[in-house]
Amino acid sequence: MSGLELGGPAPDFTLRDQFGADVTLSSFRGSKAVAVLFYPFAFSGVCTGEMAGVRDRLAEFLTFDTEVLAVSCDPMFALRAFADSDGLNFPLLSDFWPHGDVARAYEVFDEERGCPRRSSYVIDKQGDLRWAVHNAMPEGRDLDEHLRQLAAAV
Repeated sequence: MSGLELGGPAPDFTLRDQFGADVTLSSFRGSKAVAVLFYPFAFSGVCTGEMAGVRDRLAEFLTFDTEVLAVSCDPMFALRAFADSDGLNFPLLSDFWPHGDVARAYEVFDEERGCPRRSSYVIDKQGDLRWAVHNAMPEGRDLDEHLRQLAAAV
């Protein structure tokens, strides 16, 4: 991370979720920590596995008073279909337009592919970045370890 620093403020954003509702990161300030997960594409093999893993472990995050927000550049309607097809019961946020602005703010937008790189952040209740990990395209065996690290960081 060049402009972002652990311990520094997380860039605020407002994005639409799979139901068309606006979700603003700073609305959680003072009440919940937030795990922000960037993933490349809905319905792709690795992303589907990763989001299903989050779904299956969601109780671990909620136990620690943490909100989970997943961000991709897919349009809202694709995210709704993705959530419905895989039973994803947490906010899937669309960074579709302006395309990738939030991913750029977090320094994870892949300009060549037009999508976020697989990255996760934990933002504390004060709105500061506390933990970050950036992955290329992990194999299935790496997903469990990634989710364990993320759960431990909240």
